[in-house]
Amino acid sequence: MGKSFDRSQALELLSFILLLAGAALVLLPLAAVFLVSLSPSGVGVKATDLTFANYQEAWRRGNFLLAFLNSTLVALAVTGFQVVTSALAGYALARLKFRGRQALVLGVLATLVIPFQLLVIPIFLVLKWGHLLNTYGALILPTAANGFGIFLLRQYFMTVPVELEEAAMLDGANRWQVLWQVMLPLARPALVTLFLFTFIGEWNDLFKPLVFTTRPELRTVQLVLAEFQEQFTSSWQLLMAAVVIGTVPVVLLFLTGQRQFIRGIAATGIKN
Repeated sequence: MGKSFDRSQALELLSFILLLAGAALVLLPLAAVFLVSLSPSGVGVKATDLTFANYQEAWRRGNFLLAFLNSTLVALAVTGFQVVTSALAGYALARLKFRGRQALVLGVLATLVIPFQLLVIPIFLVLKWGHLLNTYGALILPTAANGFGIFLLRQYFMTVPVELEEAAMLDGANRWQVLWQVMLPLARPALVTLFLFTFIGEWNDLFKPLVFTTRPELRTVQLVLAEFQEQFTSSWQLLMAAVVIGTVPVVLLFLTGQRQFIRGIAATGIKN
């Protein structure tokens, strides 16, 4: 009994050490970036010389206010579209019985292995045909629907007992009411997971603003950071301050929704 207890304690201690080492590998580079951003010269870091003046200078030179507004607008719009389209398509693939449903699910999965960069030319031509280049539409519409979100919500809806829907229908609810009043409230962890994945992915996206826009007033945070890197390669303190400015919003967003995120990932299994 004592040996078993000691072994379990040793395993817990080993797990704790491994987790601590993993956390250190992730946090130490972030701490280094933060310290350099507070350094007056970007070379030596002394506790007595730390200053937040670099953030003010980086914010002013990069015009981050407009970039934050653009990134927030694009990320929220794309996230909203993806949540709506994924909820509707995911529910249909999980509950509605129709010919070719399984083939359609496989088709959705197939889209996950196609890189967005492979479709950039036809998307560019469609946007040009629709006179959407250099507009917010060029930043929003190409990723307004996503196979990952559809599959994620489809898998989550399949974990919900069918009896709950049947009970609601016996009370007179139709399919739309079942989806809105029963399924979506139960799928909140999956919806938060999709929201976080999509918002963070759009916030960090550099490809679409770089290819589909040239107007300065449409610059996003990542485009500003790319320009910052070209202009201030020797000013490490300003560059690191700009990186922190662009990273803080998504870190705060993830910390806010991490509990629902973990629940959504844990509860979404593979069901046929």
